[in-house]
Amino acid sequence: MGTNNPNDPSLKSWIESANQNDCHFPVQNLPYGVFSDKKNSSKRVGVAIGEKILDLSLIEKTHLLPVAEGTFNQPSVNAFMALGASVWKETRNAISSILVQENRTIHDHAVLLDQALVHLEDASMHLPIEISEYTDFYSSREHATNVGSMFRDPKNALMPNWLHIPVAYNGRASTVVVSKTDIHRPLGQIKLPDQDRPILGASKKLDMELEMGAIVGTSSKMGQPIHVEKANEMIFGYVILNDWSARDIQVWEYQPLGPFQAKAFATSISPWIVTRDALEPFRVQGPEQDPQPLPYLKQEGHYNYDLNLSVSLKPETANTRTIISKTNFKYMYWSSPQQLAHHAVCGCRMRCGDLLGSGTISGSNSDSYGSMLELTWNGKNPLTLDSGEKRIFIEDGDTLAMTGWCQGKNYRVGFGEVSGKIKPAIEHSFHRDDK
Repeated sequence: MGTNNPNDPSLKSWIESANQNDCHFPVQNLPYGVFSDKKNSSKRVGVAIGEKILDLSLIEKTHLLPVAEGTFNQPSVNAFMALGASVWKETRNAISSILVQENRTIHDHAVLLDQALVHLEDASMHLPIEISEYTDFYSSREHATNVGSMFRDPKNALMPNWLHIPVAYNGRASTVVVSKTDIHRPLGQIKLPDQDRPILGASKKLDMELEMGAIVGTSSKMGQPIHVEKANEMIFGYVILNDWSARDIQVWEYQPLGPFQAKAFATSISPWIVTRDALEPFRVQGPEQDPQPLPYLKQEGHYNYDLNLSVSLKPETANTRTIISKTNFKYMYWSSPQQLAHHAVCGCRMRCGDLLGSGTISGSNSDSYGSMLELTWNGKNPLTLDSGEKRIFIEDGDTLAMTGWCQGKNYRVGFGEVSGKIKPAIEHSFHRDDK
């Protein structure tokens, strides 16, 4: 049995928890992740459906999927992504067919049903991809304007290149971690305003950055540029991304070559990759680009997404979270395909598993900013949490959580959550003992 349109809003699943209007993982979503559980400690690929995970490493043995056996019995989604966009679409169609209400193939197979479905609460989630490289962009006009206004002339907040080029820097893939991984406050050089020389210390201005991460599924050749439409086809899917930032380290180090240790210590991503195909119904036109970008960056069609995002902060001593920001991915000035096309135009080879951070996503209102730097205007306007505590930047014991979803007709395509708790810096003595 097949489904002509896995995005059909009328589809329901025989897994009842997937049919709730506020469920992040209905049958129209089917995001990919890597998990293990107490019954089976090996990492393998599954899709989220309602409150369950469908174990694709078992389903592929039934020959119900158009992939070779072993494709999903892997500790990452890379082997599947490398098969290309046509296989992604065909496989999603097949999984949708298996899970729709009318198909009882697995539902009525007691043994397979027991083995192939794992409750989300019983699973441990792992980094879903083997990350080849990580690049972070700076593509929200509102965010760039806010930061420029704080640290430069507000009348000339954007640098001259910003409206012509998706600005970016190369980050560290080695410290990209999955949601719920604790983050230690980073050490680094900090230049205090009343001192001539920097000191080595723990960051006192630890921040978050609300971003989306685009995951490159297919590779390109070194020396070969790609156009925006092709770049879009190369993107497998998206995750929510928190690019943790140490503002006091960053302000001392970033000139003239940009961020380094202020960003390299940690980046957190959500465990479920929502596919580009699942996001197709939510494509929207991005902001007008003026001046017109150069021809290789011109895009025909809609490449932004109407994707609601929110950030919450929970102190260690509090019982509840406080939502500190709400915004939308549709506001991004430079789209993810434009970012990817620009990345490759010099001849840079893009590889399966490359991760592209969108840059901080900020809206036009003060409660829609995507960083503490903006929300408190660099500490001038402290946030008051629901617990009564105040925050300028993130303190030890705080947990930051980000979530997002696209709203359809009686269903939503959600990303789940990315969260991380801040632990104290790991102090170290760098002085030799000469005794």
